[in-house]
Amino acid sequence: MLNILFEDQSIIVAEKPAGLESQATRKLEPDMVSEIRNYIHKLSTDGRGKTREPYVGVIHRLDKPVGGIMVYARTREAAASLSRQVREGRMDKYYLSIVCGKPVDNVGNFVDYLLKDEKSNYSRVVDKGTEGSREARLEYRLLSSGELDGREVSLVEIHLLTGRHHQIRVQFASRGLPLLGDEKYGDGNLANRRPGRFRREPLALYAWRLEFDHPVTGERMKFERRPDTGAFRRYGE
Repeated sequence: MLNILFEDQSIIVAEKPAGLESQATRKLEPDMVSEIRNYIHKLSTDGRGKTREPYVGVIHRLDKPVGGIMVYARTREAAASLSRQVREGRMDKYYLSIVCGKPVDNVGNFVDYLLKDEKSNYSRVVDKGTEGSREARLEYRLLSSGELDGREVSLVEIHLLTGRHHQIRVQFASRGLPLLGDEKYGDGNLANRRPGRFRREPLALYAWRLEFDHPVTGERMKFERRPDTGAFRRYGE
């Protein structure tokens, strides 16, 4: 069942569960857009009594294994406004993550150039000027460090300044700080091992805070929700 944080005639803000696609894919798996359409009573009725499918505009995306807060537009006008905010850097997206190890600095920023391999769905850090590469920027701050399942880990907050493919995962892994549970970019055996047995760990990355201007009123809106499952729950115990 969808966890709706806010809704009106222009937008709907909801929590995307980890494991659910942000929008429909060719694999015909469940996705957030379909869930939201179902939530809006599947079909709406226009003034002439005819039924039509509700409009749900995709503004930004979260990778399938990442949970967190998302905003969708309910009108084309709202979609245009929100998309413009994304392009102009006025939509602020903050994440919480548990990384393996501890950053050297308590506060910092990463600036890299990433190149995506479409065939393997894999991105990597490359030299500036590499053909096809795109600049990737983020800021982070260390919230705490400790042990989880016998490993040194750190809880970090990340302010994503650009939205590149697998950006957070690639940039932290390239500095020897793979995200807990990231089998694609981290050391799966090290990142996911528990004493005495092997455990598959969900990716410890969650979009916990989202800020943007309401597309109609212009009011600055802020939504927060802390993750309370998986490694996040165990780390807080």
